[in-house]
Amino acid sequence: MAEENKEVLELTQQELSEQNRIRREKLAQMQEEGKDPFQIVKYDVTHHSDEIKANFETLENADVCIAGRMMSKRIMGKASFCNIQDRNGNMQSYVSKNDIGEEAYAAFKKFDIGDIIGIKGFVFKTKTGEISVHAKEVVLLSKSLQVLPEKFHGLKDQELRYRQRYVDLIVNPESRDTFIKRSRIITEIRKFLDSKGFLEVETPVLQTIPGGASARPFITHHNTLDIDMYCRIALELPLKRLIVGGFERVYEIGRVFRNEGISVRHNPEFTLMELYQAYTDYNGMMDITEDMFRTVAQNVLGTTTVSYGGHEIKLGEPFARITMVDAVKQYTGVDFDQVKDTEEAKAIAKERHVEFEDRHQKGDILNLFFEEFVEKNLIQPTFIIDYPVEISPLTKRKPEKPEFTERFELFIVGREYGNAYSELNDPIDQRSRFEYQEFLRENGDDEANNQLLLEKLRDKENKKAHYTCAIVLVYPDGKSISAEGYLHGEITENRAGTNGFGYDPYFYLPEYGCTTAELDPEIKNKISHRGNAIRALVEKLKNQ
Repeated sequence: MAEENKEVLELTQQELSEQNRIRREKLAQMQEEGKDPFQIVKYDVTHHSDEIKANFETLENADVCIAGRMMSKRIMGKASFCNIQDRNGNMQSYVSKNDIGEEAYAAFKKFDIGDIIGIKGFVFKTKTGEISVHAKEVVLLSKSLQVLPEKFHGLKDQELRYRQRYVDLIVNPESRDTFIKRSRIITEIRKFLDSKGFLEVETPVLQTIPGGASARPFITHHNTLDIDMYCRIALELPLKRLIVGGFERVYEIGRVFRNEGISVRHNPEFTLMELYQAYTDYNGMMDITEDMFRTVAQNVLGTTTVSYGGHEIKLGEPFARITMVDAVKQYTGVDFDQVKDTEEAKAIAKERHVEFEDRHQKGDILNLFFEEFVEKNLIQPTFIIDYPVEISPLTKRKPEKPEFTERFELFIVGREYGNAYSELNDPIDQRSRFEYQEFLRENGDDEANNQLLLEKLRDKENKKAHYTCAIVLVYPDGKSISAEGYLHGEITENRAGTNGFGYDPYFYLPEYGCTTAELDPEIKNKISHRGNAIRALVEKLKNQ
């Protein structure tokens, strides 16, 4: 292991740029002189940049101690200017040889961009009117051995910004601002919900059954219990159980984990907020959602008008509320209230080149029209309400229009920002919907069959399953040889893959980390229950 480390170190040394090499030489020299910056463990900071600028009238000529990363330096003979960046902004400092001494000034001149320094001095304003700190003492607190990206262009590569977020925060002020705003947004959300009588709770991250959403979970193993467990993919089910238990208003802001693709718009782990309220309906949830967006924006930004994606989003104005039927009619001219049945809906879909599956009903076709023609046009905050029952299996029907449900989604700049509905609590209606899925299954609807399976397994801890294939070879004389083949796995709630049918998209193989519908056909044939049965039969025939 030591030899391996040595080889890595040597390779690293070879890859160092000239600037990196010079920085290391500076560090070595300081250490030889007994001025190792890494031995400094504490520096008493009295003020930050924003505080000094906001209170200049009272702080002028007062002594302060500031600290931060040096982002620029201008050497001008016996006097210099530098700019340091602390947690709240930037502060200019005037550093003079006459004030800090010849030796300290010579050391300061060798400081590099990116070094973390402490400055003690008094507050003043330069001839150009810039609030600054006149240094009496400058201390190198930590040496930066890596060179920062060029200051005028910053870190632009988006993937690198995500992978090296710490560098992004140093050189891109907008990223720092986003982090600060995010923290303030969460604080204000908590204040808002607490003021409305909601109780913040924490629910288990590790679950025996991942539920509440359709996504593939991360799997871990509990050694003491000797069972597989899952990182939660949603907050929904435990929160609903709290409502059942008697709490009337609960919420959680927590991390969830989804073992799926990764991109700049999709992260395997992210923060999700869910809230639940008893004794209200989807209108009440729309009211609280709109109020929360407006209140949080005002408290964090000082305005309810937000610039995003080239649009001025007006959170202070009443959010539009429009049914899915009316929204589709507005952007396509098709009135689904006048569409008689599924067959007519499919005919219209063909005319508009909207792709659908044989199993899709009228409500499904309506939703496909919405996704294709409407979503992208919803720039200002808009509640789309009254979703068809076909795509809302756990939602209360509208009494006056039972083919639709009391459900809404909030859209801003063409993206969904929230989803809620009046929870279905009618067991008779719920059973009828399950029976409808059973009907679809019996008539060859694989997806309905799969959904029925998932519903029956929802509260089961053990979701292990296996495919079985039995083959019997019967000779003319009545003699027979039989063989069986198995493929072991487990049922997952997260549909994945297209190389299969039936249960394949939900039949998860832990040893392969995918469903049977995701397997390469060659591998699938090698491990399938049918293939195993045939091979077992062949072996029996050979041994006769």
